Order: sequence, then C-alpha cells, then structure tokens
Amino acid sequence: STIVGTNIEVTNLKYDSDTTSMIISNTGQVTIQGEGTATTNLQQGLAKAWIDYKGTSTNAVMDSFNYSSPTDNGTGDYTMTFVSPPSSANYSIVDGTERLENNNSPGITGFETSSSTSYIHNHWHSGFGTADMFRTYSIMHGDLA
Repeated sequence: STIVGTNIEVTNLKYDSDTTSMIISNTGQVTIQGEGTATTNLQQGLAKAWIDYKGTSTNAVMDSFNYSSPTDNGTGDYTMTFVSPPSSANYSIVDGTERLENNNSPGITGFETSSSTSYIHNHWHSGFGTADMFRTYSIMHGDLA
C-alpha cells in the first residue's frame, strides 16, 4: 500500500510487528537498527564533510561536500576550511593521499592547528620532506554547529 500526505507523525517504524527498525526522538535524533542488537545514531554516524583534492600543477577540488576550496600555503601545506563548521574543534579527520605526481613515492599525511572552522593539512614524501601530493582525500566526523 501507499501512504500519501504532507506530514506523517510516528514514534517507531517497524519492518514487522515485533521489531523496531528506526526510532525518531522528539528532538529529531534518528536511531536505526544496526548489526545484531546494536543500534546506531544516524546523525553521529554520518560524515559531515569530505573532499577529493588535486594538490599539484593546477590545484583543483575534484569533488567535495561541506569544504570550501583549500588554501595553498606552500609546498605540502594546505588550509582546509568547512562551509558549515563543526560546533567545536573536537572532530575527527581521516586523511589519505595518492602518490607524488610523476613519481611512485608514497606519501604521508597529517593535520595540525585545528579550529572549529578549518585545519592545516600537511603532506610529506617518503624521505620526510614536504611535497605536494597528486591527490588527497579528507573526511571529517563530528557535530555540526
């Protein structure tokens, strides 16, 4: 059957008569059934920002969500700024990088100086000197303001 309407008000959504699969609280928090008996808070489990960035030659954002264009501060040094910032500097960044351009040398990424609006993203090559990486990837998890 199909339900059509402007507003549907429910406390629990169930996939059968005995099992609740999603709960929406009166504050808008959504809890869903996870693996086994575990539940997951939907808002806490979502990435709040991600970026695929080309840091060599002509710097370019290949694709992104909730990041403005990074600022190139020099070789291997970028300021990553959020469009909609987290509520504090207490967030988690996961970084990855693709090799140096025209070179198969592995890269190392890290970040420093985080604030609630941005952080500094750094790259080093295997010899531990700074280097612009061909592609870099960052994901932010945390609470939005």
